[in-house]
Amino acid sequence: MTVSLPLVFVLGFFAWGAVKFLGVRTWIVVLVALFGFWLSHTFLAPAIESGTRSGVDIVNGSHN
Repeated sequence: MTVSLPLVFVLGFFAWGAVKFLGVRTWIVVLVALFGFWLSHTFLAPAIESGTRSGVDIVNGSHN
């Protein structure tokens, strides 16, 4: 059986788990999310997008 989940849901689940079980403060999660949002509007965004897609492809085992 194959289950397809968007990466944002997986990352959100890990953020929730970090706050709930590891004691990470909520403001730190918000700060990291804002940093990612602002980083996505810089010249580094294409490299981050490409690296993320490559990593997901490696994990999924689909090499195009």
